[in-house]
Amino acid sequence: MRSRFGSPAVRVLAFSGLAALLIGSCGGSSSPVGSSTPSPTPVPTPTPTPTPTPTPPPTPTPEATPTPAPTPTPAPTPTPAPLTIAITGINGGMSFNPSPAAVKVGQQVRWHNADNIAHTATQSGGFNTGVIAPNGTSAPITMNAAGTISYFCGIHPSMVGTLTVTP
Repeated sequence: MRSRFGSPAVRVLAFSGLAALLIGSCGGSSSPVGSSTPSPTPVPTPTPTPTPTPTPPPTPTPEATPTPAPTPTPAPTPTPAPLTIAITGINGGMSFNPSPAAVKVGQQVRWHNADNIAHTATQSGGFNTGVIAPNGTSAPITMNAAGTISYFCGIHPSMVGTLTVTP
């Protein structure tokens, strides 16, 4: 009896081809037998990112404490220039010019002898210029206290003068 599919050799060949086709389509490998398995594709290893060092929070800037304005020191009142009193001669109350003379505490007074004979300016219990030669000038004397000072010539006591010293 003859089979519908022909001779047995043809049948084996047809079934083998069909089986190969079915196996190939079922996920079988098309690689020849005995070949090596393909190596997997290398996946790059991620480089670890360094963890940033935490930044400390900014230190708040302290508010500036206002500096109080310095209290101005009043400028000292300058001491007036020395006063020079002229000795004009033996004229009683007109022997010294100016007389009366006005000065401030701390101010200096000098006497200049404009006469042709020696004189002094002397305060009883106070200052004494010593002898002032004609055309000479005494050393300065500082008036340290307020008040009225009467003075005279120690050589000619009739020659008198007055100083008024104010604060």
